Amino acid sequence: MRASARGWPIPGAICGSDLWRFRGLTDFTPGLLMGHECIGVVEEVGADVSSFRPGDFVVVPFDHCDNTCANCGAGVHSACVNFGATQTGQGEYALVTQVDGSLVKTDSMPDPALLPSLLALSDVMPTGWHAAVAAGVRPGHTVVVVGDGAVGLCGVLAAATIGAEQIIAMSRHKPRADLARAFGATHVVAERGEEGNALVMDITKGVGADAVLECVGTDASMTTAFAVARPGATVGFVGAPHGIELPIGSMFSRNVGLAGGLAPVRRYLPELLELVVSGRIEPGRVFDATLPLDRVADGYRMMDERTAIKVLIEP
Repeated sequence: MRASARGWPIPGAICGSDLWRFRGLTDFTPGLLMGHECIGVVEEVGADVSSFRPGDFVVVPFDHCDNTCANCGAGVHSACVNFGATQTGQGEYALVTQVDGSLVKTDSMPDPALLPSLLALSDVMPTGWHAAVAAGVRPGHTVVVVGDGAVGLCGVLAAATIGAEQIIAMSRHKPRADLARAFGATHVVAERGEEGNALVMDITKGVGADAVLECVGTDASMTTAFAVARPGATVGFVGAPHGIELPIGSMFSRNVGLAGGLAPVRRYLPELLELVVSGRIEPGRVFDATLPLDRVADGYRMMDERTAIKVLIEP
């Protein structure tokens, strides 16, 4: 798969989860290929590929699957028995395994203005959507979203699209809070810890949230998620977990569940692609900076320092 066509670049992206390696919190070998978010034009296909041909424009789920095994049939494409993952999304070419089961193509070469939103479908939008689905978001619900990165913001957009009536975004960074409101948040809580929890409970008249989306992956964010969940609610977690201790006693006594995990992107792609192409959602707004490939390290720094929400990389 190549990264450009018809004279304009086809982008990749930096993911918040990439920052774990950047910060030295996840082991990696120097020289490791990076990037798992990309879209592009098919350049070559293997002999066994039947559904795609060179020239097709495709969205690439970051987690590859055959879409035929029992796990895929159960909607858990991210646990496919032939699981693979994009490893060169921050590059000029990307290799995709299980092509027939993984890729989703557009009807034609898309308008360049759609590219950021199509790129968001490779990971962050389906991941935010998965948090909402796992948490059981329903029309009329009150939802709390913990985390104001690109995934959390897409979680806000997902909850609003599904029909949640009240959406509380926990954010203390103005650009992110502003985008959360644009995506459908009805309230923004900047405070953290017990003060933030108390404000959420005040907004919900002491009840708590019907569904909570945990989109960070730290112990503090998970603690907050369970603190603001009403009895009987579910926390949908999609943040890559690091050092989390679950409050099992409180979960048991309050009947608060936990569901989610690695997003089965291929499961949601057809529906989300239609929402993007029809103009109903514009998840590409999470990209607030664009850099060329040779400045990708600057993009990592910008996201680490929170001077950018999400960086789009052009080859």
